[in-house]
Amino acid sequence: MNIFHTCTVQQPRATLNRIHSLTHFLVILVLFYYRITRLLLFTGDFQVSRFPWILMTISEFILAFIWLLTQPFRWRPVSRSVIPENIPKDINFPSVDVFICTTDPKKEPTVEVMNTVLSAMALDYPTEKLAVYLSDDGGSAVTFYAIKEACAFAKLWIPFCIKYGIKSRCPQAFFSKLSDNERLPRSEEFVAEEEEVKVNYEEFKRNVEIFAEQEENSRVVHDRSPHVEIIHSNWNIRENNEDQADLPLLVYVSREKRPSHHHRFKAGALNTLLRVSGILSNGPYILVLDCDMYCNDPTSARQAMCFHLDPQLSQNLAFVQFPQIFYNISTNDIYDAQVRSAFKTKWQGMDGIRGPIFSGTGFYLKRKAMYGNPNQDADNLLLESYKKFGMSGEFIESLKLINEQDVARKKKSLYAFLQEATLLASCSHETNTRWGKEIGFSYDCLLESTFTGYLLHCRGWTSVYLYPKRPCFLGCCPTDMKDAMIQHTKWMSEPFLVGISRFTPLLYGVSRMSILQSMCYGYFTSTPILWFPMFLYGTLPQLCLLKGIPLFPKVWDPWFAVFAAIFLSSLFQHLIEVLSSDGSIKTWWNEQRSWLIKSVSANLFGVMGAILKRLGMETKFSLSNKAMDKEKLEKYEKGKFDFQGAAMFMVPLSCLVILNTLCFFGGLWRVIIVKNIQDMFGQLFLSAFILVFSYPILEGMLTRVSKKIV
Repeated sequence: MNIFHTCTVQQPRATLNRIHSLTHFLVILVLFYYRITRLLLFTGDFQVSRFPWILMTISEFILAFIWLLTQPFRWRPVSRSVIPENIPKDINFPSVDVFICTTDPKKEPTVEVMNTVLSAMALDYPTEKLAVYLSDDGGSAVTFYAIKEACAFAKLWIPFCIKYGIKSRCPQAFFSKLSDNERLPRSEEFVAEEEEVKVNYEEFKRNVEIFAEQEENSRVVHDRSPHVEIIHSNWNIRENNEDQADLPLLVYVSREKRPSHHHRFKAGALNTLLRVSGILSNGPYILVLDCDMYCNDPTSARQAMCFHLDPQLSQNLAFVQFPQIFYNISTNDIYDAQVRSAFKTKWQGMDGIRGPIFSGTGFYLKRKAMYGNPNQDADNLLLESYKKFGMSGEFIESLKLINEQDVARKKKSLYAFLQEATLLASCSHETNTRWGKEIGFSYDCLLESTFTGYLLHCRGWTSVYLYPKRPCFLGCCPTDMKDAMIQHTKWMSEPFLVGISRFTPLLYGVSRMSILQSMCYGYFTSTPILWFPMFLYGTLPQLCLLKGIPLFPKVWDPWFAVFAAIFLSSLFQHLIEVLSSDGSIKTWWNEQRSWLIKSVSANLFGVMGAILKRLGMETKFSLSNKAMDKEKLEKYEKGKFDFQGAAMFMVPLSCLVILNTLCFFGGLWRVIIVKNIQDMFGQLFLSAFILVFSYPILEGMLTRVSKKIV
């Protein structure tokens, strides 16, 4: 039997992590013993100020609790690799449907969206088994025009990629410095064809940009009828069982939107694509991509199939998750946009305990997982099918073929299904059904993929994580403080809502999955409350410093070593993780600084937004801006913080910086006068530590003041 993949437990790393966890935990217990005994047992030479002491103890308890929830990530990290060449050449590959979602052509530039579409169409996969669906949730005339232009260009682009074995099958990436090695002249014929393709690509971009300028005032339509159109059909190829089609199936979907119906954001768009694709192609597997996350390695589908085609693994396997990697990361990643701790530490750790969470993009999903449990047979799936799935007979029929490798239907032409597909994209279809509840992507959380992945794991499904040497998908990360904070706030707000709902992992999840996996999900739902201990640690010791109230042991006291050990242990563990995952000291520094800044600001607004939403007050959904601003990009590449437009997020940060500055110098003066450096050293050090990490904020404040004076 051929081996398609390997899984290796990172045993030395796991052993060291477990030793560190045990040691660190014991020291934490000693710290709490010190805090509680000093609070309860007064001695002649030691009196504590009860209220700030209690607040510090609560803060440290929250920090310890969240630290404890991170330990399963380090318990059994694994690494996976694939051997796609071991897949038999005569194997009947299952069909794959690619879902790409876009909403706003201004924030998600149309040409970049079309580059993602083109890269998906050019995947190294049997063309007759590939279908690409673009969901245009803005109903934009620009997007509809652009996809037709992209299809015309694809007829030249895809044969060129296949002929010369091009790996960078996103045109924008291929004609940039990202793929200079691939563009080395191979022959006169290659140079001539490449020039012809480039001329056509520039013409394609120019046509889209001109059309966008003409349609400037009518870009997004929020009240519209459904529109489903087949841009390119390979249905005849499927019916005639021919070996090759010229292009994969390409479908444009703009679902119906009415002010009287909640559109459910991206989850609603994905569920619409599930239904429409179900009657047009019904691929057993689905690749979900953000509109700015293009396919960088055309073999990603074959790599994913190394897991999905393994009979020992595939029964309960819901999805294969690839990391999010970004092509515009600067050498000095000041906003920690690469999210290294997630994709190089946490996801590998979760892979060792039944698999990582959905990351929103770059995953190959089993369609069946969206409809039921892993052990559910077809008969149970179809019980009360109309109540669960809606009144479409064609869609119910597609459920019977969900496990078929070849899903072509011969009783009707592809175009005969268009009218039914349009009905499936209407607002009324989901009325009185289980869509968004038991079926499809969940509507209970705006982070639809993450929460849906959590529910899949609760139902008994598993997942795997693959981090290949060549990134399979590349995207665009935020390059200014505003977009980075908006993104992080959304990541904090929605999981916190889950944490205070009936789905909280530490109650709902524990009874449905392992305790370690529940703790991992518990971390994501609990980490937003970090703002409270971080805010207290940034204010209370500093104010007590001015008053001369000690909150830490004297510097020569043996108890001081307990606090120092926990502080240094945390820093060094993070440093080792960074260095062992190809990071640097600068990476470690930026991650520490970014964590402090986001914990105090974005976490706070995330929790506030969740509470307001829980109270029934609707909060505005902010779409991440994917458009690249030249001035902001230059600042980002130079490592300069850009606070423009981030005034709201700067309020708590500015208050902390001002407070720490005043308290540090005021406390230093007091220490010199009173000569009690031993008593107040911990608080002086903490204030100085915060100021060092807050230097960019202080610099930004001074710059703004100087500009106003000028």
